[in-house]
Amino acid sequence: MTVDSKWQTIAPHGGELINRRVPEGEREERREQARGFQKIVVGPRQLSDLEMISTGVFSPISGFMGREDYESVVETMRLKDGNVWSIPITLSASEEEASSISEGDDVALADGDGRIVATMRVEDKFSYDKKREAKNVYRTDDGGHPGVAAVYRQGDVLLGGEVSLIEDEPNARPFPEYYFEPSELREVFAEKGWKTVVGFQTRNPVHRAHEYIQKSALEIVDGLLLNPLVGETKSDDISAPVRMKSYEVILDRYFPKNRVSLAVFPAAMRYAGPREAVFHAMCRKNYGCTHFIVGRDHAGVGSYYGTYDAQHIFEEFTEDELGILPLKYEHAFWCKRTMQMATTKTTPSSPEEQVFLSGTKVREMLSRGEYPPPEFSRPEVIEVLIQGLRDEEKTIKQPRNYPSK
Repeated sequence: MTVDSKWQTIAPHGGELINRRVPEGEREERREQARGFQKIVVGPRQLSDLEMISTGVFSPISGFMGREDYESVVETMRLKDGNVWSIPITLSASEEEASSISEGDDVALADGDGRIVATMRVEDKFSYDKKREAKNVYRTDDGGHPGVAAVYRQGDVLLGGEVSLIEDEPNARPFPEYYFEPSELREVFAEKGWKTVVGFQTRNPVHRAHEYIQKSALEIVDGLLLNPLVGETKSDDISAPVRMKSYEVILDRYFPKNRVSLAVFPAAMRYAGPREAVFHAMCRKNYGCTHFIVGRDHAGVGSYYGTYDAQHIFEEFTEDELGILPLKYEHAFWCKRTMQMATTKTTPSSPEEQVFLSGTKVREMLSRGEYPPPEFSRPEVIEVLIQGLRDEEKTIKQPRNYPSK
């Protein structure tokens, strides 16, 4: 792990934060030029990727991947220059769209309303094997996997090249008070005097197991970055507004305010399990994190990955290659014997004395109209979830033996 005095904390992945935004004074001219380019309409994931590339979250990547980077990432989890990178960042087009585009052309990238948000100089145009990408990146070619399904929906041609962002917000920012670019978040950490920061990725409300490992990590670092993903997720995930409210509540009541920062991670969820854990770690390194929590079934979905596969994958890289320290935690549970959160490393209790509940399980309980037990999460968080689901016109049945507030 390299701590660079220039950055006051860990150096960005690849050494520099990428900035692909067009300077303010040049944007109108670039917009006018872009109106004459062939337009490619991109979806929510590509809009999110475009923003992440342009603001430095995906450093050292400066555009959508060309053939050499794509092939290297799919096969080796490294860019062609050797930097660790585990997820392909690509822009696809249909064969019909691609037929009128040549290498060296400039194209305009537009959102679903036709607004041009960026341009790209096409440096590479190539076909690819979707099934091979699925097997290597997601460890399955099953179209029932949401990440694999997204690959299969893509166009059959990939376009690679550096991007130039014309609009500051290619995607809507629903939580502007919690939106920070890497350079901004690094300034926040510096102002707080944090030299060591642990990042925590989540797409679920914080439950007791999360709280336990977050506070365990806080014992060895200066600060915690609670960095929830608010980009595109599965339809059955708890909505971002409800989750954000739950984070505000738990941080206000149960964490020291000078030791935690809440900031959104506007990436799209891939559900790539182990590979996505590495990807998430590299992004948090760019935000300024020196440590990254990797828990049970990180970024997993269904039964596609082993419980601790996302931890084992980090053994395929050296510490110098990663430049960020993964903190690996076992599945935490409520221990009936000690009456507190624990893992098998910290309690002698039997399996019958251990209450396991995950974010997935609580979503299932809420969807069935069941009230999660207090061992799952703080009562204030449960109330937020219930109210959020009520607001979304879902019915929650509360058992008589659970106290109302």
